[in-house]
Formats: sequence, C-alpha cells, structure tokens
Amino acid sequence: MSDKFNARAAIAIGITVLCWASAFVSIRDAGRHLDPGPLTLGRAGVAAVVLLAVWAIRREGLPKRAAWPGILTAGILWFGLYMVALNWGEQLVDAGTAALIVNIGPILIALLGGWLLKEGFPPRLFLGMAVSFAGVAVVSLSMSRDGAASVLGVLLCLVSAITYAISVVVQKPTLKHCTSLQFTAFGNAIAAVLCLPFAPLLFSELEAAPSSATLHVLYLGLFPTALAFLTWGYALRFTTAGKLGATTYVVPAIVVGLSWILLDEIPTWLTLAGGALALVGVAISRSRGRKQSNDAPKPPVEATDAAAPAVKS
Repeated sequence: MSDKFNARAAIAIGITVLCWASAFVSIRDAGRHLDPGPLTLGRAGVAAVVLLAVWAIRREGLPKRAAWPGILTAGILWFGLYMVALNWGEQLVDAGTAALIVNIGPILIALLGGWLLKEGFPPRLFLGMAVSFAGVAVVSLSMSRDGAASVLGVLLCLVSAITYAISVVVQKPTLKHCTSLQFTAFGNAIAAVLCLPFAPLLFSELEAAPSSATLHVLYLGLFPTALAFLTWGYALRFTTAGKLGATTYVVPAIVVGLSWILLDEIPTWLTLAGGALALVGVAISRSRGRKQSNDAPKPPVEATDAAAPAVKS
C-alpha cells in the first residue's frame, strides 16, 4: 500500500469532503420537516437503489465471503446508526457544534488504526489533528447560539463520531475483499432494510412537507451518501485510515461557507479564523518530515577536522 495520494485519490477525497460538508446544511434544513429515522431511510434507500443499479450494470458480482462481516458492520453502524444519530443530533444542536463533535471521529480513527491496523502513531498526524481540532472548536464556539446545545444532542453527535470511527477502521481491511462500490451499495442496502419500519412515517411526512424536503432526501442519497462514500472508499485504498480521517477536518470550515451562502448565516471573524486553523492542521497532518539522504557517500572525517562545525546541506 502506498501512502501517497495519486491524482485520482486526491480528487476523490476532495469530492468526499465537499459532499459531506454540504450534508450538514442539508440535514439541518431537512430536519425541520423529517424525523431522524425517516430521513435516514430516505437517504440510504436512494443511495442503495442507485448504487445497486450501477453495480448490476458493471456486473461486479457479489462481494467475497470475507467482506460480509465488514459490510454488515458498516451497514448497521455507519449507514444506519450514525445517520440516525446525526440527523437527530442536528435537530438539537447547531451545525458548528455537531461538526466539532463528529470530528472527534478522526482522532478515534487514528488511535484505533494505529492499534488495530498497525498504522503507527506518527507525531505529525497527531500534531495536525490537535491544531485542526482547536480550529473546529473555535468554529463551533463562534457558531453556538446562546449556549443552547442540549446534552442529548451532544451525546447523539458523540455516538455518530464513535460509529464513524469504528466503521472506517473496519472498512480498511474489508476493502481487500471487495470494491468500494460493493461496500457502499450493500452497506446502504442493509441500512435501508433495517430502517423499513420508518417507511409509513417517511411517506406521510414527505406528503405534508414542502418539495424542498423531497429534494433534500434525493440530494443526501445521491451525493453525500452514494457518491461521497464511494469516493471515500476509493481514496482509502491509497493511504492509512488515520491520515484520510484527518483530511475531514476541513469539513467544518466548508460548512461555514455553505451556511453563509445557503442559510444566510454570516460568519464572524472568529469563525473564519477557526476555519483557517483547521486547514492548517490538515496541512500539517498530510506533510512529511525532511528526509535525510543516505545515498550520498560520506566523506571521511580527518583528525584535523574533528573540531570543525558540520556543514548543513
């Protein structure tokens, strides 16, 4: 496995980050008309239908037997419980607070990945995460409204962060036995089946809601779910789970911009500073230390030069 992003992987994670950032805004608006369970069913159902159609056209076949435990785990935790908890949590806390808590996930991914996937614990990764986490904390504080975040909302977003982290760590080895399309398509299908009891409520709420609610369901299913999870799985093949998770720290910064444009929420200078700090942290986490070249032959050290200062290259 190469730890270098190629051009396609870089584009893939860029698509993922943009789509996931837009999901916070879409979920917040859709939550005014749809309950968490029905919204999850609509999102997972749309994604499953589209991805299974693509899967059938491509004739990829069923995933290998070794992939099913990971797909089942992700279907229950990531495409199911994560989305229900996040949909519910965003009805109780503002988008900035939700983004902060969910972005505990990459820290958990790095810790679990270093332990279970033997990815190690590179210092730059944790330094970058610390800087980014400080940035999203600033963004969250600047977007909070009168301290209205409820304890339940915080706990629900924390559940989302934990299930997200577990699922990514499970996904990494699972992708050795299946494609990203198979993983995402069948994971969403499992979540949709589990959420079928919400079907009557989904249809009744969509009937009573404005057309924008239906558009949100379609958008969330097609882009933040079908497309973004597909590109995420592709990018995960080219790097460690910890480093890929760290790139999602840019999501809260993008949420600020989208909220400004779509929800007319003008960010303060403190919000902008926090977003910039989050981006700096991502840059640190993706950077590499200077490599000392061992290829060039070392000149012999003369006795008369022992006290001479070393020349830096």
